[in-house]
Amino acid sequence: MTDIIIIGAGPAGLTAAIYARRASKSVLVLDAMSYGGQIINTPHIENYPVAAHISGFDFATKVYEQAKALGAEIKFQKALEIRDNGDTKTVVTAKGEYEAKAVIIATGSKNRPLGVDGEKKLVGRGISYCATCDGAFFRGKTVAVVGGGNTALEDALYMADIAEKVYLIHRRDAFRGEEATAEKLQARGNVEFVLNSQVTKLNADKRLQSIEVTDKQGNVRTLEVSGLFVAVGRIPENQPFAPLIELDGAGYAVAAENCRTKTKGIFVAGDNRVKDVRQLVTATADGAVAATEAVHYINS
Repeated sequence: MTDIIIIGAGPAGLTAAIYARRASKSVLVLDAMSYGGQIINTPHIENYPVAAHISGFDFATKVYEQAKALGAEIKFQKALEIRDNGDTKTVVTAKGEYEAKAVIIATGSKNRPLGVDGEKKLVGRGISYCATCDGAFFRGKTVAVVGGGNTALEDALYMADIAEKVYLIHRRDAFRGEEATAEKLQARGNVEFVLNSQVTKLNADKRLQSIEVTDKQGNVRTLEVSGLFVAVGRIPENQPFAPLIELDGAGYAVAAENCRTKTKGIFVAGDNRVKDVRQLVTATADGAVAATEAVHYINS
């Protein structure tokens, strides 16, 4: 029997582990892949208090090491299901079942695809969802980035340093991401904004060769690109737990600022929760709140 099982080893989950261990609760963290979540793909973090400049990988590693040093147990197993036993919960993975007094779901989200024909077949053949992972393959070439949020802007800025030319395509006339990053991109001579437009066709032989972009007036433009980096949002990873938590129309977990779900003893934290701001600092804040609430629940 573990006091708290945390599903997800991203910033929210690992922060929850730190707070739970500091409250002297036993903690098991489960993650399907590795620690860090999507933040490990961010080359530069410049908006987190205290750390003026740090890479996402370094940040995640520091939080992981802190949680481990405090005694959190971390296993890389995918949580498939949560069973509600009343006073206890059972988390089922492919390798076993684990019982706890409380569960914190901090699974974050996965990449949202464009939904254009042929997209799936071209992943790894010109299409990528991570510029910092795959950008080096396109050094000196022409690429496009699709999206208008912080991830898209950061991807475009990263690629502007290594690619010959970068098209930044967004379906609206203004970006949702930070204005400071957009201004940096605007100052780059090798970045072209393609606004009020969407990617409507992918042209390829064995690899991506070009894309067709259609604007709001129906005008079609062909862009010769070797790479297309998709950053059009995320899909929350809550579906396996839907029977026990309320989800909104987009699949995000419905919970108040106390991170409590409709099922007693189950909490949510991070980007998989309904919220207005999804940033690193709000993810870690969620982790602290969820752990504190879980401790109160266990002690009550």
